[in-house]
Amino acid sequence: MTQRPTPRPLSDQAASDLLAAQQFGTLASVKAGGHPHLTTMLYRWDPAERTVRFSTTADRVKVRHLRRDPRAALHVQGADPFSFAVAEGEAEVSEESAEPGDAVGQELLAMLPAELRPVDPGQFLAEQVAERRLVITLRVHRLYGTALDVSA
Repeated sequence: MTQRPTPRPLSDQAASDLLAAQQFGTLASVKAGGHPHLTTMLYRWDPAERTVRFSTTADRVKVRHLRRDPRAALHVQGADPFSFAVAEGEAEVSEESAEPGDAVGQELLAMLPAELRPVDPGQFLAEQVAERRLVITLRVHRLYGTALDVSA
């Protein structure tokens, strides 16, 4: 009988660390017919609050899905193809940014890493209004994942 590595479940902390180490993941929302709608998203993980935040525009189909049914999950691949983490929870969809400098615009600005903050925040905030940007906040109730310890 051959000895092959078996999948190893990630601890809550290991799954959180994997989420923190990545920037892109696949957000799954639920279509009206019950099937998943998948979309690759840039995200910001806050392990202390156990929230994932996404910036998107008001006209996206995922916004309609999440307003109808807030159940969602984010799947994130690890540094290798043998590991992943999933954050499950319920999503809240903000109103769109309606005025430069409003609360939604400020939240969008705060989501940017320090090195990507604009020189002119006023211009950035005006762009968020023009693009009808909003924030999706996934409140995570369950973290899980798996790693397979193999040599690539």
